[in-house]
Order: sequence, then C-alpha cells, then structure tokens
Amino acid sequence: MKYIIAILYSFWLINSFGQDLNNKKDCIELINSIDISHLWTTDRIQIEEDTSTIERMKPIGFIGDNYRRFHIHFISVIKNPVKANEYLIYGKTKVKNNICEFQGKIEIKEAYTYVYQDISELMQGEINGTYEFYENPSENGSGIFIGEFTTDFFINQNDEIKYNGLTIMADGFKNNQFEGTWTSYESEKTKICNWGDYRIPNSGNLDIGAGEFSPDEKYNNMGWENYRLAYKGYDVNELSKKALIKENEEWWEK
Repeated sequence: MKYIIAILYSFWLINSFGQDLNNKKDCIELINSIDISHLWTTDRIQIEEDTSTIERMKPIGFIGDNYRRFHIHFISVIKNPVKANEYLIYGKTKVKNNICEFQGKIEIKEAYTYVYQDISELMQGEINGTYEFYENPSENGSGIFIGEFTTDFFINQNDEIKYNGLTIMADGFKNNQFEGTWTSYESEKTKICNWGDYRIPNSGNLDIGAGEFSPDEKYNNMGWENYRLAYKGYDVNELSKKALIKENEEWWEK
C-alpha cells in the first residue's frame, strides 16, 4: 500500500487548492480498491504516532429498551471478490447465556479523509455504510440485525490504513459504531440493538461515564454488573480480578 499516501495527497492538491485541509475529502474509490477487513477484526491497535500498540477491547453493546447487555464477535470478515464495497461477515452473538451464530454483510456507502492537526499530522478518515446480519434460524432466540455503521481509520508511517486509536486517551473515544435493530424470526418483534468499540452509540442513560464508558449500576441486573466490577479500576480485589477474567473469555469459541 505504499502508493496510498501519494494518491491521496495528489487528490487533495487537485481538489483542495484555496480550501481548509480540515475539510473532508472523498476517498471511496481508494477504500474500495483495497482490503480493509482488518479494521473490524484486529486484536491490537496503534495508539501513538510511533509503533506503540495495545490490545483492543471487546465490543460493548445493548439490546432492547431496558439496555440488556449484548455481545458480538466477528470471527471472519472477507472482502467480496465480486463487489468491491462489500464484506462478508461470519460471527456470533451472545445475550445472557444464549449464543447464536450469524452470517451477513457490511456495505460501504461513503468514505473520506481529513487532517486534524490538533491531534495528529497523520491523515485520518471515516467510513460509513450499512449492515445486515442473519442469525441461524434453527437456534433459539435468533433474528436479523439491520443498521448503519461508522468506522474510523488513519494512515500510518508505512502508508497503511489502520484502525484509528490515535485519540484513545481522549474523553469519549470510540470506533466501529454499529446502530440499528434486531428483529426476531419467531415473534417478528423488533428491538433497538447498538454496539461499538469503547462506547455504544445512542446508549441513553445506560452510559454515565465522562471520560470512558461506564454503565449505570441501576442496569446491573441487565447484565452489566460484571463489567462494572471488572473495570471500576479504583478498587482491584479478588472479585474484580475474577470479573476481568470473565470479560476476557472467548465465549464465541464455545
């Protein structure tokens, strides 16, 4: 991908003369010409303008008006060889102790780049699109997920497109924001279902955190008690250690 940065800067010079470079610049053709599946599957993310990385936390999410905790994991993300803006997804979801496998797709609708020099001189960008995931109808409590997503990226020193974790220390950091609904095969009832990395889009009064995601304790009985124990930070004890181990379980391997 050594050619990426040169292509983008040439595009900018042609289209940005006399304009503020903080303005968004379309890059959909570039994004569709390469494989960016790692933006949704990477285990480690770069957090500085050098090569420092940290482990990426698992996505957090909720389902329903009562903010029941929702887990999701993408096991496989493959670029569709015949449709450049589409990725084929296989994964699993978990609500309470109910695990379902799903297949589906995400479709890229738009992508743009920008330079935000107050944070970094590296070029950054955003991808927006839609998703449709179909759980296995033979499994209990299964249904269909439909919605929209936003994924942030940046271009590193090797001119590679990477998951954007450059501002992870800033208040309100988030990435891979998925917002939509889940509809039951059996009852045909629809529930709101949102998830994301480090924050959940439109999570209402579930999230009371200032700098980072923090679920209100009144939702402990909706599956959030273990999360609160694991990440409260100020009081590390045996209970919080066990809670963190549970948070790090690879439940999708079951």
